[in-house]
Amino acid sequence: MCFIDSTSIKVCHNSRIPRHKTFAGMAERSRGTMGWYFGFKLHIVINHKGKIIAVKVTPANKHDIAPVEELIQNLTDALYGDNGIPVVS
Repeated sequence: MCFIDSTSIKVCHNSRIPRHKTFAGMAERSRGTMGWYFGFKLHIVINHKGKIIAVKVTPANKHDIAPVEELIQNLTDALYGDNGIPVVS
C-alpha cells in the first residue's frame, strides 16, 4: 500500500517575485491552499511504513497529476491519493 501527495515549496514572498533571480526561469507562480505563491511543488510517494518510494520536484504551476506516471512506473502496490490524484490499483 502506497500514498502520494504534494506540497508547496515557496522560494520568496509574492512582493519580491519581480526581483527574484536565484530560481528565475525555474520556479513558477501558482495558487495553493494558503493562496498564491512563487516556487515549486514537491511530489512524494511513501509506503505504509513511511519509507520514501519516489520523489519529484516540479515548478509550482504543474498540476498534481503531471508527474504521477513517472513516480509510479515501478510500483506494484495499490496507490492512494487525495482528490487531485486518481487512485491507481
